[in-house]
Amino acid sequence: MRVLAILIFVTLLSACSSAPSQSLSAGKKNVSSNASETKNQLIQMHREWKGVPYRLGGMSKKGIDCSGFVVQTYQSRFGVQLPRTTAQQKDIGKSVNKSQLRAGDLVFFKTGWSTRHVGIYLGDSQFLHASTSQGVMISSLNNSYWKQKYWLSRRP
Repeated sequence: MRVLAILIFVTLLSACSSAPSQSLSAGKKNVSSNASETKNQLIQMHREWKGVPYRLGGMSKKGIDCSGFVVQTYQSRFGVQLPRTTAQQKDIGKSVNKSQLRAGDLVFFKTGWSTRHVGIYLGDSQFLHASTSQGVMISSLNNSYWKQKYWLSRRP
């Protein structure tokens, strides 16, 4: 029983979320086609959610995790349904080189042995995310912590 509990705990950590996945919507918009409008929508989302605490598996303003925040942002701002977990989100869209990032691209980080983190790129090396320590916030890819943890980027 104890081994099963540990396996479940590790699985939850590695996905940054425990909720079931959702599929991409059929009528998906190209979020990054207008970088200025995309960035404006993301900044507005930050204003509305700034400081909302991190909660593993959370999907509301009472608490939200990183992949849940990505799902909420894409759904409410762009009408796009994304998968629920970081493990699923890392496989959508196309790979983007860090030097080619545009507003709306997803940025992924390896924050531990099996833990992953995701945020949404804003531009100027800034990204929006649900931080475990400070809740929903904007951080810099140039921050020493995030710079060493950066893993990959995707354009949904």
